[in-house]
Order: sequence, then C-alpha cells, then structure tokens
Amino acid sequence: MALVSMTGFAEAQGSREGVRWRWEAKSVNGRGLDLRLRMPPGFDSIEPAARMLASERFRRGSIQATLTMEAPESARGLRVDPAALASAVRIAKEVAAETGLAAARIDGLLALKGVVVQDDGTPTDDAARAKRDAGIVESLAAAFDSLCRARKSEGAKLAALLAAQIAQIERLTGDASALAASQPEALRDKLAAQLGELLESGMVAEDRLAQEVALLALRGDVREELDRLRAHVQEARVLLASNEAIGRKLDFLAQEFNREANTLCSKSADIALTRIGLALKAAIDQFREQAQNVE
Repeated sequence: MALVSMTGFAEAQGSREGVRWRWEAKSVNGRGLDLRLRMPPGFDSIEPAARMLASERFRRGSIQATLTMEAPESARGLRVDPAALASAVRIAKEVAAETGLAAARIDGLLALKGVVVQDDGTPTDDAARAKRDAGIVESLAAAFDSLCRARKSEGAKLAALLAAQIAQIERLTGDASALAASQPEALRDKLAAQLGELLESGMVAEDRLAQEVALLALRGDVREELDRLRAHVQEARVLLASNEAIGRKLDFLAQEFNREANTLCSKSADIALTRIGLALKAAIDQFREQAQNVE
C-alpha cells in the first residue's frame, strides 16, 4: 500500500424521515488507534459499531468523530412523553390513596420535569430508532472512507517530503565521508607536532607517545558511524517502498540516525566535519518530525 498519513479531515451527511445528521471526522498523529466520539445524548448504542468501523480502516491515529443532529421544522415543538406521564399519574394515585389527599391535577402533572419535552424528531418506537441508528452508522462509514482517502492523499505528499530528506541525509553523509577520510592521519600529525618538543626533551618515552597517538586516532575514526548512516539511508528507502504500515519503524530509524550523528559530532576533530555533523542532526530532526505523522 502507499504511504498513509495520520492527518486528515472528512465529513458525511444523512437523513431519514425528515431528521438530518452530519458527521465530522478528523485525525491527527497518535501512538496507537484512539477514537473519541462526540454525540448527543441517546446515541450511545452506536458506539460499538463506530469503533468496529474505525478498527477496520485505521491502524494508528487519534481520531475524533462528531455527530450533529438537526430536527425537522415540523418537530420543533413540545410533546408529552407518554411513559413519563403514565408514571406521574400512577405515583399521584398512590400518594392520594395513602394520604387521603386530593389527586394531583393535570396541570400539576404536566409541570413535572420530563413529562412535557421538546420534540426533536427522535423516533419513539424501537424499530424506527433502530433504522435511524443504522442510517447514522452508514453515514459514519462513509465519513471514515473519505477520511481514509484524505490520509492517503496526505501520505503521498509526505512520501515525497521524506524521500527528499533521506536524499539530504545521504548527501551530508557523503560530505562527512570525504572529510573524515583524512581525519586519523591529520590527528596523528597534529599530536606529533604538539608533542615533538616533549620527545626532544626526553620527558615522554617515544613508544608510549606512539601508543597514545594511535589510541586518540582510533577514537577519532568515524568510518563505522558513517557506514551505519549509509546503511540506515538504504533501510529508510526500503521502508518507503514497502507495502506495510511503517510509521513506528521510521520513528525508530530516526532515533538510530540521530545516535550516529551524535557520535560523529563527539568524535570530530575538525570544525568542518563538526558543521556537517550538526547539519546532519538538523536534517534528521526534520525527518523524524515528518515520520511521526506516518501511520
């Protein structure tokens, strides 16, 4: 599959029997798959289906899906909740029988909270409510499909950007290799010149000095770090060409890139090589920042 970003936005709309709804789905990067649903009260029953739809389409990302309901004009009024009214009448009769007081009047019952409610077009029977919820879930699936396409579109742009950053890292590694080839010899010459006077005075044994110079030159040898950087460049290109979800692997590879660049800078005995090492660290940091958006 092509590279997929974890960033995207999509929406979908639907309606049934005059009731309209709208889904908005947006996604940002995340360590795993995290779905957060924002829905009006009374729609909790669709959450399991929503999570299944997300798990079927996405592997990583922090996704927020928001449901907005719009009642039809004809439903924007008041209505009596039959169940609430029946319960209120039953309680009023029980209280009147137990206390001998007069039964509550209808105006008093209608004034109770929940007996008269705003008519929002919500179906009152289970079958109608199930059909509405099925339509809402279908619209959410469409929104998630659109979000998938948006993430793939962003992924294509991200792939081109990552490829350019890998090429920059490769170029800087080549520049570092050209400078580092002469570093051990230059370090030996520099140390020999600085300690030549000590040899002439006999303060330091020649064989001991040779050992110290060789040890310092070995510490300044960065060929192993450069070899690993080149290997990481090749691995990054293999990952970009693969058909897998590579976000976590790219993030780990960026850490390995950074480790080798840090060692290169710490071993450098030349200001020009140090500058290249710092440029490498900057390029690697940019690479890692973009890699964290990959699914």
